[in-house]
Amino acid sequence: MAEVESNKGSHSFGETTEAQKSVFDLGAFVGDLTVEEDASSDDVSLEGLQQELEECQNDDVVANILSKGTKLREYTKGVENNLRQVELDSIQDYIKESDNLVSLHDQIRDCDSILSQMETLLGGFQAEIGSISSDIKILQEKSMDMGLKLKNRKVAESKLAKFVEDIIVPPRMIDIIVDGEVNDEYMRTLEILSKKLKFVEVDLMVKTSKALKDVQPELERLRQKAVSKVFEFIVQKLYALRKPKTNIQILQQSVLLKYKYIVSFLKEHGKEVYTEVRGAYIDTMNKVLSAHFRAYIQALEKLQLDIATSSDLIGVETRSTSLFSRGREPLKNRSAVFALGERINILKEIDEPALIPHIAEASSRKYPYEVLFRSLHKLLMDTASSEYLFCDDFFGEESIFSEIFAGPFVVIDEHFNSILPNCYDAIGLMLMIRIIHQHQLIMSRRRIPCLDSYLDKVNISLWPRFKMVFDMHLNSMRNANVKTLWEDDVHPHYVMRRYAEFTASLIHLNVEYGDGQLDLNLERLRMAIDDLLVKLAKTFPKPKLQTVFLINNYDMTISVLKEAGPEGGKIQLHFEELLKNNTAIFVEELLLEHFSDIIKFVKTRASEDPSSVSERPITVSEVEPLVKDFASRWKAAIELMHSDVITSFSNFLCGMEILRAALTQLLLYYTRLSDCIKRIVGGSSLNKDLVSISSIMYEIRKYSRTF
Repeated sequence: MAEVESNKGSHSFGETTEAQKSVFDLGAFVGDLTVEEDASSDDVSLEGLQQELEECQNDDVVANILSKGTKLREYTKGVENNLRQVELDSIQDYIKESDNLVSLHDQIRDCDSILSQMETLLGGFQAEIGSISSDIKILQEKSMDMGLKLKNRKVAESKLAKFVEDIIVPPRMIDIIVDGEVNDEYMRTLEILSKKLKFVEVDLMVKTSKALKDVQPELERLRQKAVSKVFEFIVQKLYALRKPKTNIQILQQSVLLKYKYIVSFLKEHGKEVYTEVRGAYIDTMNKVLSAHFRAYIQALEKLQLDIATSSDLIGVETRSTSLFSRGREPLKNRSAVFALGERINILKEIDEPALIPHIAEASSRKYPYEVLFRSLHKLLMDTASSEYLFCDDFFGEESIFSEIFAGPFVVIDEHFNSILPNCYDAIGLMLMIRIIHQHQLIMSRRRIPCLDSYLDKVNISLWPRFKMVFDMHLNSMRNANVKTLWEDDVHPHYVMRRYAEFTASLIHLNVEYGDGQLDLNLERLRMAIDDLLVKLAKTFPKPKLQTVFLINNYDMTISVLKEAGPEGGKIQLHFEELLKNNTAIFVEELLLEHFSDIIKFVKTRASEDPSSVSERPITVSEVEPLVKDFASRWKAAIELMHSDVITSFSNFLCGMEILRAALTQLLLYYTRLSDCIKRIVGGSSLNKDLVSISSIMYEIRKYSRTF
């Protein structure tokens, strides 16, 4: 109440002194206070007063008290009186509420009693829970221990079960091994037996076990029985390969490969027996394949068409006595000695099936040896590929192939060695070389290397033989007897045609291979034929006939080379140059034969200048006979030239080209003569006898139309 009154007083004072409050200074005001001294002033400490005053500076109550100027002691007494009054009022309130407080006390005491009972009960629960927790912990430890024991026992059980399973010999397995037939079930049982045998041999712990002592004798007896039984079975299957008309590849794929595990079993558990099986298979297949190839070769030999003998050489005359030794051999077979013709098709049919002899024999057909050679090696490749893959799959050995094919290789080599020394067909030999190359590519694409060494050996044997036959052709031209070869005929010589066909054939066979050594040999052959042809030409009595003979042969050679393909190369270019040079020579000879006076005059006198001072100037009287002679017979002379060309040259197109070249050259000579006459004094008097250039051009065009 005193505080309320104080606040009221403060508020009233604040209203009256509002202007002074804004400039109120607590420190200054406090500094004016006077404190009465009392007996206890010596015990009062003023330390910290300044700080407390600063803290109370913003307090409203303190500020109001100080602003009213009330003394502290009076204010303190008022506060104490107020507090005393409040205390008395509180006591009266407590006295009024005493009954309620007693009731509250009783209730608290009852609650305390209940809570005490609950505390006792909960304490019992806590003790029981502690006991249960201890039991659970013990059970947990026991459970973990039992789980570990169970795990260890399971591991031990699995190992023991596996050991028992691997070492035990079931009665069913014994029955199958001893009494069962060799079939798929028998093969599976063999695999189980193999695992058991490996188990007791490999594991050191098993070797020391007592169980092995009981089981091992039984396993050994089973092994011996299984080895004996499968040996008899597989040998019977192998002997089935020896039966006549047996399809070996079908038997291998459909029967033997089904039982290939038998070979693996024998290799692991019966090495001595495996060696016998391996030897039996090698011996069987060696004999069977050798017999097959021998029979096939004998059948092929009946189909062979002999193409060439040792006397069928480029430089050997056709009237040779060896001609009669041929009997009635068709002429088309004779042409195959030097011309490639359809024989090139064998390279396009390189992967065709091999010939079936009895079918070919029934049709009464004969084949060049390269066709038989391809068929034989096609059969060899297919058989070898199949056998190589079978041996690798069935025996797991690639080396067994070479032992099996030792016999067939001997049979083929014997045949080839009997054929090759008597082979004088250079075209056929080159075809065989190309066939071997193609077969090597085929085997390479198949990724089967089993015939690499054999094909290399055949290729190596073919090249020297080809070189020898080629040199025989070369020497036949170098050593040719020109007198016996010469024929009184300017048309292409048969020796030159042989050369052209032979060269074109070899060039064609070398297109995709680019064999430099063959190119060098062909160049040697060309040089030899050049020499021989010139020698033959010189046997003609007249130069003109010599030139015609050379032109006909060169033209024929170029035509043959072009027919073979656009690969004539430098050999064709060489003959084209010779043809060009000899054509120019013939043109001059032909013109000299009919217009020698004009040509002589044009070459010697037409280039002189009539206006210049000369010992013997050109006169009208000198050229007049030439002009009149030309005018009187030039058409007849051209007709004679045409007839001469038609009869002299085998190739009509070539003859017409030469005639046109001759007429063009004649026009040039006559044009020069006309120009010379124009420069002669009085030459205009000969204009009436001059043949017009247009007339000559007309005749040239007339023959060009014929061309």
